[in-house]
Amino acid sequence: MSIDFSLTPEIEEIRSRVRAFIDDVVKPTEARIQSEGLEHNDRDAYLHALLDMRKQAYDSGLWLPHMPAEWGGMGLGHVELAMVQAEAAKSYYGPWVLNCQAPDEGNMHTLLHWATDEQKQKYLKPLCDGRAWSCFAMTEPEVAGSDPTLIRTHAYQDGEEWVINGHKWFISNAHRANFAILIARTEDDPDLPQAANTAFLVDIPSEGWNEVRQIETMHGSTGHSEIVIEDLRVHESQMLGGRGQGHLLGQYRLGPARLAHCMRWIAQAETALDMMVDRSLNRFAHGSLLAEKQGIQWMIADSTMELYQAKLMVLHAAYRIDNGLEFKSEVSMAKHFVANMLNRVIDRSIQVHGALGYSTDTPLAHMYQHARWARFADGADEVHQMRIAQRTIAAYKDSGSTASATGDLPI
Repeated sequence: MSIDFSLTPEIEEIRSRVRAFIDDVVKPTEARIQSEGLEHNDRDAYLHALLDMRKQAYDSGLWLPHMPAEWGGMGLGHVELAMVQAEAAKSYYGPWVLNCQAPDEGNMHTLLHWATDEQKQKYLKPLCDGRAWSCFAMTEPEVAGSDPTLIRTHAYQDGEEWVINGHKWFISNAHRANFAILIARTEDDPDLPQAANTAFLVDIPSEGWNEVRQIETMHGSTGHSEIVIEDLRVHESQMLGGRGQGHLLGQYRLGPARLAHCMRWIAQAETALDMMVDRSLNRFAHGSLLAEKQGIQWMIADSTMELYQAKLMVLHAAYRIDNGLEFKSEVSMAKHFVANMLNRVIDRSIQVHGALGYSTDTPLAHMYQHARWARFADGADEVHQMRIAQRTIAAYKDSGSTASATGDLPI
């Protein structure tokens, strides 16, 4: 029997070290940043605090958990990464401190798989060293972001260069990025719609790459940028992967990246559940503690069951990736479920906290603002549901059973 949910002593030791590092280094530093208002009142002290945490992570051997050792990483697989991300994301800066934050994490995987040796040295190495930031520029305002075959940003070849024009938005990290992985249409009439796009590496700043604004969202203006691209010229050596391979590259990137989001969302949901239970044990109202009231118990129970389901889904999807199995459907189901679970658990925790939870005296309001984004980031709920249904119908047509569409598990 090979099903085993335990960790090896070596991996358990890594998880313990990550947890201790987050508790002993990151959370106290975050508290100081907030209490002293460093981000706004003392920018130098703020940057020093952030970089010092990164240095301590590097010195502690907790740097780049998702990358191979030859690139300075810990060489963890996706199952192992799940427990690292689930610990790191219990703090705001944790994933960034360990250098496994979005979108850089997904871009590192993409560059490792698709980039030439020269491109790796120019773009991947600075990312791994923590000396650079990146963004992934695919989404456009004029077309559905979940359907890359509709992309209008267009590139045409002019000698050894490609000239690109288009419009992108909600490009996370673009405001501070040193380079972008840009998806543009290069084929006007391909045999397959999925073969129309090509990926290019774009240095930032570059003439023709124009950041219009950081888009204000529910959680503020934090680097989700609108970009207008006008006669941007990139050398043919800046093509990432082959011509017409942009869709394939994007799908390769988004699968594991979606799952990494889920790993971090689980950490946030667990934090919200911890806060919910703690509140219920310390709040006395109408003759008893909240924890003794059935209505509160139901909210705790529902949240506990959903978090359990989310953890199992993420672990199984990660297992399939690590073992070279088809994982699109499992990741899609996990992404949809975990995103919605996150919203529900935080909402219940706010309810149990009452007005306190709605205020900014606890982190719940901020967590809730971020959580709403989860239901359309990397594919809206409805698109994932459509794909899940299509795969389930196809499985039944092929075999007369839907078993392969529900995780292809041995039960």
